[in-house]
Amino acid sequence: MRDLSLLPKAHLHLHFTGSMRPTTLAELAEGHGIRLPAALRADDDGALDPLRLPADERGWFRFQRLYDAARACVRSEADMRRIVAEAAEDDAAEGSGRLEIQVDPTSYAPFVGGITPAIEIVLDEARSASARTGTEVGVVVAASRMRHPLEARTLARLAARYAGDGPGEVVGFGLSNDERRGDTGEFAAAFRIARRAGLAAVPHGGELLGPDHVHELVGALAPDRLGHGVRSVEDPDVLARVVDAGIALEVCPASNVSLGVYRAADDVPLGALVSAGARVALGADDPLLFGSRLVDQYATARTVHGFSDDALAGLARSSIEASLAPDATKSRLLAGVEAWLAES
Repeated sequence: MRDLSLLPKAHLHLHFTGSMRPTTLAELAEGHGIRLPAALRADDDGALDPLRLPADERGWFRFQRLYDAARACVRSEADMRRIVAEAAEDDAAEGSGRLEIQVDPTSYAPFVGGITPAIEIVLDEARSASARTGTEVGVVVAASRMRHPLEARTLARLAARYAGDGPGEVVGFGLSNDERRGDTGEFAAAFRIARRAGLAAVPHGGELLGPDHVHELVGALAPDRLGHGVRSVEDPDVLARVVDAGIALEVCPASNVSLGVYRAADDVPLGALVSAGARVALGADDPLLFGSRLVDQYATARTVHGFSDDALAGLARSSIEASLAPDATKSRLLAGVEAWLAES
């Protein structure tokens, strides 16, 4: 079988804090004198046990509590730069030629002087990491459903100031956190601000909630990509709307299982989505907590869902085409996919 780490691909769903290596989290916690919860303490091999939580509010609360505990260990410019640099290094090692990492700068602003310095640190390190690793790093600025929609507008205006498609530029605007919170329509104004600046709309949806939520998101926010979106498969009309609109789905199988959306990896409807014509880009979401990086998602597609190398190449193509990379980058990576397939 062909080496999946050599398959050129784009990584479109990776959260800033959730991208951390467990060993990095341990070192940051020690450096800042923070005691981590037991679930975030690495074993002797530097690994964490993947989360397995029920798909209810209690499960989400535990996930969010652990995520917040990890985020609380990021307390300086050096910490932020390290996370971006290591995310690019890890993606480069897995054949990802394009990474679009998602960050909410308000989380780190108190330690670096505000949201503007926070996003500029991430963007500057994204440029440097791109040059060092050969993996282009774009940035998605994400608002939170848990906060007031006016804050989302502020973040959209901030994101618009740094809009572009190259390394170290803001490429999209997202909406994350618990899908069950907030009124989707109230965030539409923020997405209009982002769209006027040329940014792609990449909200989360269709994981914790079903196809009705996908329908709502499509109508209110007009997404270019949808973070997750797997549960659109539960309503053929909603899935057809997603397919017809060309909305790419950032599918994160490990996340779906860890958060209890599906019982096991073979329940994730990856094959059904692809068969319906959906543009699917595999992502790792939060490998720190879910214990599964990008290549692991492709390995699951191969070993659990029975994807052939041709089908895996198709997933890689979809990820590249759905990325917000410059045309020259897309052409280079797509040529690499064909070269991978041509190997005997």
